Amino acid sequence: MKHIIVLGDGMADEPVEELGGRTPLQAAHTPAMDWLAAHGRCGRLKTVPEGYHPGSEIANLAVLGYDLDRVFEGRGSLEAASMGVDIEPGEMAMRCNLICIENGVIKNHSAGHISTAEAAELIDFLQRELDDDEVHFFRGVSYRHLLKLKGGDKRVDCTPPHDVPGTPFRDVMVRPLVPEASATADRLNDLILRSQQILPSHPVNLRRVAEGKDPANSIWPWSPGYKPRMETLAQRYGIRSGVVISAVDLIRGIGVYAGLQPVEVEGATGLYDTNYEGKVQAAIDALYAHDFVYLHIEASDEAGHEGDVALKLRTIEYLDRRVLQPLIEAVRQMDEPVAIALLPDHPTPCRVRTHTAAPVPFVIYKPGVEPDGVDCYDEFSAACGAYGSLAGDEFMKEFFRE
Repeated sequence: MKHIIVLGDGMADEPVEELGGRTPLQAAHTPAMDWLAAHGRCGRLKTVPEGYHPGSEIANLAVLGYDLDRVFEGRGSLEAASMGVDIEPGEMAMRCNLICIENGVIKNHSAGHISTAEAAELIDFLQRELDDDEVHFFRGVSYRHLLKLKGGDKRVDCTPPHDVPGTPFRDVMVRPLVPEASATADRLNDLILRSQQILPSHPVNLRRVAEGKDPANSIWPWSPGYKPRMETLAQRYGIRSGVVISAVDLIRGIGVYAGLQPVEVEGATGLYDTNYEGKVQAAIDALYAHDFVYLHIEASDEAGHEGDVALKLRTIEYLDRRVLQPLIEAVRQMDEPVAIALLPDHPTPCRVRTHTAAPVPFVIYKPGVEPDGVDCYDEFSAACGAYGSLAGDEFMKEFFRE
């Protein structure tokens, strides 16, 4: 049997007043998701272990069954793998956002979803102006980039910018967790402040302001770590080969360390306008050649961060109609049976505009396995499923159980 996980990033939510007390998953028109629920078995998965921040890096590693205490080394180190950037001994890697600050307050974590081409100009500029023997910037996608620091101490408290829109940036700057990390915190805060001096006058930002767009007027480094040591999914679950399909460097990087081959899809943006059809076709093609596919769709998470309920509904319905429906139709035609799992990595409620640690609903469909009587897919219906509540590597073990 072959296996595919469809990960709707941040898809889970809370009851929303303007939706009549329903969640976006409950309110959206999702016949394909409901078909999977009616023909599969449901449950809830705890993807954020106690003591961990509910970031996508934590939640996706947990979905794949990894022990966070053993393998987690920060988001930057995972994204570095996707970008082909090696982390040498003595180096620390960090995610480095381009963000928008207005009147001393963090307006958004994405500089208004700056384009990759514009961001590349700014990262190259930062590399020329701020780079030295210890600091190096690397281009990523849109607002998501990489900072590498030689001799950095990861024992610093760095606030993810998507958690604190509307907060004065000075209230959430880097602080040391131990005295030995004070030099690292000071260096990172200095880079933030220096970036704020030179970015506003760059032609890219002057043009964006003239067009009524948010400028990328500050960097924001966060989630530090060293190079992780992870077993591959082949070692853990016996799969022969697999692929990861995502527009997000973080997810591709997790896939690289997990032994999965990244598949690039033209027009995959990580937003609501991503190339859904291209991503699902890449997944279908991969199922013919590989045992396992991890198909990640980012759009609902970004809608949650924007607090845009209508957009979140639309992204969920796009996932249903443009990804799950053609996927279900395609696997019916395959000679070898295919197991399909659907779940978010974490909730991103529109009300709070950031991730939460609540358990997420999941469904596992396997041809020939008797369903459990749940007939629709959402946060509350899944709680009544046969799998109950799972944690750790229990979800992956159930998914691969023959």
